[in-house]
Amino acid sequence: MTPSSSHCAERRARQLEVVAALTPLLPAHALLWQREDTLPYECDGLTAYREQPLAVALPETEAQVAALLSECHRLRVPVVARGAGTGLSGGAMPHALGLTLSLAKFNRIVHIDPLARTATVQCGVRNLAISEAAAPHGLYYAPDPSSQIACTIAGNVAENAGGVHCLKYGLTLHNVLRVRGFTVEGEPVVFGSEAFDVPGLDLLSVLVGSEGMLAVTLEVTVRLVPKPQLARCIMASFSDVRHAGDAVARVIAAGIIPAGLEMMDKPMTAAVEAFVHAGYDLEAAAILLCESDGTPDEVNEEIGRMQAVLTAAGATALAVSTSEAQRLKFWSGRKNAFPATGRISPDYMCMDSTIPRRRLADILLAIGEMERTYGLKCCNVFHAGDGNLHPLILFDASDADQLRRCELFGADILETSVAMGGSVTGEHGVGVEKLASMCVQFSPAEREQMLALKQAFDPHALLNPGKAIPSLARCAEYGKLHVRRGLLPFAELPRF
Repeated sequence: MTPSSSHCAERRARQLEVVAALTPLLPAHALLWQREDTLPYECDGLTAYREQPLAVALPETEAQVAALLSECHRLRVPVVARGAGTGLSGGAMPHALGLTLSLAKFNRIVHIDPLARTATVQCGVRNLAISEAAAPHGLYYAPDPSSQIACTIAGNVAENAGGVHCLKYGLTLHNVLRVRGFTVEGEPVVFGSEAFDVPGLDLLSVLVGSEGMLAVTLEVTVRLVPKPQLARCIMASFSDVRHAGDAVARVIAAGIIPAGLEMMDKPMTAAVEAFVHAGYDLEAAAILLCESDGTPDEVNEEIGRMQAVLTAAGATALAVSTSEAQRLKFWSGRKNAFPATGRISPDYMCMDSTIPRRRLADILLAIGEMERTYGLKCCNVFHAGDGNLHPLILFDASDADQLRRCELFGADILETSVAMGGSVTGEHGVGVEKLASMCVQFSPAEREQMLALKQAFDPHALLNPGKAIPSLARCAEYGKLHVRRGLLPFAELPRF
């Protein structure tokens, strides 16, 4: 629907007011508000949804950030903090009447402490850059999302990002000690501590995963871990997805916690093999990548145990890396799953639900049925060890009907995951993509509690508003949509 002329005039007037108020706070080159300048900020990695902000600020000092937040709070202007824009749930999508606060210039490694095994970095430092800086000390930062070459540490904090090694080493939450930033009013605030405990309430776990809705992160202190002496990876092929799913559960049941345990289905392996030539078995219905790291004796013993479990679970072929180059080659396909998919489809929507490990085969088979229902293809890649799904639905965003079917397909995956005992999100966040699906998993009372927590930090709902927590009215509308689709009404779905 085209905005009315009166609406456009009101927006223009508000834009001029905001720009006039913020101009004295920044160098001229650090405040963008012409459409051609703000266009690159209209979306994050979820390109299906776009919005133009009133302005984009690119502060260069913490004092400028504090001043911007204080002035926006005075004017009641929404603020959306943005890092590298690699998020996949629309968490950094601008607010039409708000300011996008780009923190890309805060990209300095503040301090590496090899004795304490910590790194203190600014919010815009890339995930991989932390490990690169720590490497001379024989250390690295364990959480490794596939976008680690580009994504920033503050974005990882916002979404509680994981990665292929999160099964053994934990998510962002388990590897962050301290976060320093500003409140919505521009006041300094610190969450957590470099010590083992903090005085008063420990709100670090509240901040991590809060999707930029509680505070603006400027600096993060993370744990570093020693680089293992050796790492080896098994590539296991399966002729049946149920055997592959069962194998994941059997590995964990055997008391083995691999450094990484990933799963890809046949369409995904075909896409990535054509892209990186990792040597994947293209005849397999699914493949597992199982990694062990530690001392040579530990690795060899664990690799042998995993081979025995995988063989007993029905693996049709096993290949074990014999060099570091081959191990990295095995992982190159998994790490490049998203760009590989981009080569075979104009657009894709990556979902991010979680399920119990024992239901991996069930959800894969259900997704196969959904492909037929919605007339769209889907490539599947999983953080199998912790049951985190990443189905990539292929579609063409220029076709409105395909976009509609893609949205329905995605919602079906999320709600089926909840019905199987899982959650609508694992590490990508809710953003705008999963707002409606939050109505499935959480009751009105639970969502009200979430909103109350946000209100305690942000009474006027100015930080990243309209994200993560749906309103009661939106959920009521979604309930009607469910009935029209002929699916189980969300009120009747079990809540886990």
